[in-house]
Amino acid sequence: MSRVRSILGLAAASAVAIALAACSSSAPAASDDAAGNEYGLVKAGTLTVATEGTYRPFTFHDEGSGDLVGYDVEIAEAVADELGLKVEFQETQWDAIFAGLDAGRFDVIANQVSINPEREESYLFSTPYTVSPSVVVVNEGDTSISSFDDLEGKTTAQSLTSNFYQLAVDAGANVESVEGWAQAVALLEQGRVDATVNDKLTFLDYVKQNPDAKIEVAAETDPSESALAFTKDKTALVKAVDEALAKLKDDGTLAEIGEKYFGADVSQ
Repeated sequence: MSRVRSILGLAAASAVAIALAACSSSAPAASDDAAGNEYGLVKAGTLTVATEGTYRPFTFHDEGSGDLVGYDVEIAEAVADELGLKVEFQETQWDAIFAGLDAGRFDVIANQVSINPEREESYLFSTPYTVSPSVVVVNEGDTSISSFDDLEGKTTAQSLTSNFYQLAVDAGANVESVEGWAQAVALLEQGRVDATVNDKLTFLDYVKQNPDAKIEVAAETDPSESALAFTKDKTALVKAVDEALAKLKDDGTLAEIGEKYFGADVSQ
């Protein structure tokens, strides 16, 4: 009987040892997962970025159907690389982009998001990486608009959730809803709206790509700042991103990306 008990005791001890070994071997994996997601990312090890993919030169497809490229795309890629993360872009229409962020579908928006008081109430922002004025764009030769005040009673084409929409509304304009710049400028050139409000860099890139375009800037604001946007719970990620942006500024990366797309450093 004692021999049987001894054998049973050894078997039980062996089972406990195996179980402890299994627990021990699995513990580092769980720890690695936690460490790999210290920023509360949608997917550990990957920065999931929301962007339109139709807003040239910030986020667009090369030659219409090629790779996703653009100033904001390269900024996001450089930040992810600095943080040792992979990057995954999710293309989303502008009017749905903040709802997607709120729903936890992605970690950050990289799409020339202007910082304003209303957005700061609901979201966190990185250090700005673009400084540029907003402009009123009209058809060439239209002298009826020379300031934002002249938009009162006029019709502009705007995305309804954009900062430019609010500028147009505040000026008293009637707004025709569009998905983005491409549709807005098409309506303008067709004479279906009087003006559109957008970023000056977008306008400059458009006339560079379309030198025969008969549009011009009628008025502009003081420069505004654009940054990466996050939900309020992403404080650790925002801190890390700000540190990455500081390094990218110091080593000249931000200036280099700006030079590529605009011929100048537009980060300051």
